[in-house]
Amino acid sequence: MVKLGETFPNFFVKTTFGDMYLHDWFKDSWGVFFSHPADFTPVCTTELGRAVQLKEEFAKRNCKLIALSCDSVESHLLWEKDIKYWAGRDSEFPFPIIADEDRELAIVLEMLDPSERDSKGLPLTARAVFIVDPDKKLRLSILYPATTGRNMNEILRVLDSLKLCDKYKVATPVDWKQGDEVMIQPTVSEEERKVLFPSMTSSSLPTGKNYIRKTFVN
Repeated sequence: MVKLGETFPNFFVKTTFGDMYLHDWFKDSWGVFFSHPADFTPVCTTELGRAVQLKEEFAKRNCKLIALSCDSVESHLLWEKDIKYWAGRDSEFPFPIIADEDRELAIVLEMLDPSERDSKGLPLTARAVFIVDPDKKLRLSILYPATTGRNMNEILRVLDSLKLCDKYKVATPVDWKQGDEVMIQPTVSEEERKVLFPSMTSSSLPTGKNYIRKTFVN
């Protein structure tokens, strides 16, 4: 498994957009790589359909998507018809789907779910989500079991948080969403805070420690 902050591997992959190196697809964008157990499965179809519906939201954030499923390119291309129908979209499919028939990438990235198996008794590929920044560093890794669908709005929320916290010395609190107050990082001294964040509110705590420092940033 790739660790946070490490360079995400530049795999050579076969996809519905042709053969490519993963980094060449992401180029200078943020990237979301997400995996699926198999084609023509109900949960996967809803997830990819939701990603298709949200393609403009990801594009606004300078983020490209790429999916993986453990079937062939030919199977993926046929499956896309169902995905687009579910999503209510007739346009070209907006991102590639990687073919991982031999589960090579699933094994390398440790994405197998031993508790869920296919008709052959093989472990299904779990629902992994990786967010990669423009420097190709892994910034987020979430691993869902094969039976649990992802929340695509949460992926957008995390992407917003990562981009904001790269721009400012802040962190986003529980249930944060774009436009909410953020937390000033504890490493920011009070002198630095006065320059960077002149408008601040703080919470009175029983210990008297002043570490809940809140502000708004754009």
